[in-house]
Amino acid sequence: MQLRYSFRLYPNGPQRAALGRAFGCARVVFNDALRARKSAHERDLPYPKIGDLSKRVITEAKKTEARAWLGEVSAVVLQQSLRDLDTAYSNFFASMKGTRKGPKIAEPRFKSRKDNRHTIRFTANARWKITPGGDLVLPKIGDVRVKWSRALPSIPSTVTVVKDAAGRYFASFVVETGPETLPEVTPQVGIDLGLGHFAVLSDGRKIDAPRFLRRAEKKLKREQRRLSRKAKGSNNRDKARVKVARAHAQVADARREFHHQLSTQIIRENQAIAVEDLAVKGLARTRLAKSVHDAGWSSFVAMLEYKAQIHGRKFFRIGRFEPTSQVCSACGVQDGPKPLHIRVWTCGACGTVLDRDINAAVNVAKAAGLAVSACGAQVRPGLVPAQRVEAGTHRDGQPTVVGIPAL
Repeated sequence: MQLRYSFRLYPNGPQRAALGRAFGCARVVFNDALRARKSAHERDLPYPKIGDLSKRVITEAKKTEARAWLGEVSAVVLQQSLRDLDTAYSNFFASMKGTRKGPKIAEPRFKSRKDNRHTIRFTANARWKITPGGDLVLPKIGDVRVKWSRALPSIPSTVTVVKDAAGRYFASFVVETGPETLPEVTPQVGIDLGLGHFAVLSDGRKIDAPRFLRRAEKKLKREQRRLSRKAKGSNNRDKARVKVARAHAQVADARREFHHQLSTQIIRENQAIAVEDLAVKGLARTRLAKSVHDAGWSSFVAMLEYKAQIHGRKFFRIGRFEPTSQVCSACGVQDGPKPLHIRVWTCGACGTVLDRDINAAVNVAKAAGLAVSACGAQVRPGLVPAQRVEAGTHRDGQPTVVGIPAL
């Protein structure tokens, strides 16, 4: 199985300038090759092959005065840019023919130096290496300092250098990994994903939604307001844009870290995991769009799936049309749809009092064929002493507001 490992790079001033030249040269070669193919299509000529493009936009272009600076960067970077264009066209044609799964892919577009993300790739032919001291040696760039957070499981054949919108540099390695089977455990779990709680497990546990974007909205609003006041094309506007990008990157990093920690914990504690195949794209077109994107269900489920494959766990997806919130997990009778504000309901057939979310998680597990107990879905509210802040009123006669239930 192939996995991607990313590590933060800290290039110095000359190295950042060299990386900037490499990004620019790769972009120019990509655009020249794309222009050549578009021109051939407009004249009803066959698309030039990648070998012809390499000769035209790299080898011959270096001999001209207008493109002589292409020789300042590694030739491997330029060749890989052509391969990226070839892959983009292959995916586009496969999408048009219907042989590629997923949504339709648009035709390759021209790259701009104002794009938020820039990448270059070095293969083994470029003779890049990792020094004993932990630096990454890149041709015509130098020894770049790397922040290693973990060891690579195997020797990678390529490295991709990425610059994101926040101005950060990363080294991305794709490596082959073998199975790392964990010891077998007994528990099996179904997971119901939501917005009030990020995840509710069939064993009764509820994980609160961190809502990273909602918590950072005040800072994001302030930085975006400052950005809107800067003159277009000015250095101050570029600085403000970087601040906005960094604020968004902090939110994305925190969400990704939360997903990794929670998915790893669930994989370690359970032998089999079942989740519902949610229509995230459909939900993202509703009034709950911001909360749906903030939760990041798709990336979390993807982490569960590949970690289960690596560690020898079983992973199941059930259909999105399963009536998990309508069926009583105790007797199996379907009681019909219920509004979102109903969080606890009583089964009309057996009289069991059910928590909506836990009941749905149990039904997710049962729909996947997992052996879970329905007792976790039952809610038997007993007599609980009221807290002092909940009982009666204040001394000034004003009633106490306890809280508003979450959706």
